Amino acid sequence: MGQLRTILKKNSGRDTTGQVSVRHQGGRHKRFYRSIDFRRDKHGVEGKVVGIEYDPNRSAEIVLVQYSDGDKRYVLRPLGLNIGDKIVSGEKSDIKTGNALPLMSIPVGSPIHNVELTSGKGGQIVRSAGNQAFVVAKEEKYVHIKMPSGEIRRILGVNYATIGQLSLIEWKDRVLGKAGAARHIGRRPTVRGVAQDPGSHPHGGGEGRTGIGLKYPKTYKGKRAVGNTRVKKKYSNKYIIKRRK
Repeated sequence: MGQLRTILKKNSGRDTTGQVSVRHQGGRHKRFYRSIDFRRDKHGVEGKVVGIEYDPNRSAEIVLVQYSDGDKRYVLRPLGLNIGDKIVSGEKSDIKTGNALPLMSIPVGSPIHNVELTSGKGGQIVRSAGNQAFVVAKEEKYVHIKMPSGEIRRILGVNYATIGQLSLIEWKDRVLGKAGAARHIGRRPTVRGVAQDPGSHPHGGGEGRTGIGLKYPKTYKGKRAVGNTRVKKKYSNKYIIKRRK
């Protein structure tokens, strides 16, 4: 996979013109980007877990895998995968934590993560700490997957997924404890619109506490901030069998 760690450039929420396009980002401790093998395309080559590491770019832990051909790669760490364990990917792989298989080869009821939506693109969903999806049914060339949100969707059976639930289930219970902890991860303060001046936010200004002003709650750019403001039709909506709501 080439170099496994590279310096991750900071952009502090700014786009190519230098303007702030995403607010509340900035500072942050210097960090490396770890190149993660989401594709798991070394089929039939056994790998051994030689290290468990913290990754500042994601909530889940990662493991360093050394393959029998000498190649080293990082993969997401599922619960129960420890140093010295062996993993492999491919159609004929065992149903074992850390192994990657096509969805059609995974038994109904199995917990999975790092699920492909497009064949060969690599895992795109179910990648954060403690998450798991489940294979609930098989229908012709599709497999029905129950997402962590409760949504059930059809995904092609040739797409790959990895067996097991992701590690660090307790990650969501973390208490930052002080403002500095948020600054270290690049999170700047979020100020209420009504506490700002009228030039900075549509809710700002006025004598005393004036509430949200005219009409409806807005973003700082004046767009609607309440209700289904950003619902877009996606090409993949037709594959959703049951909504998360």
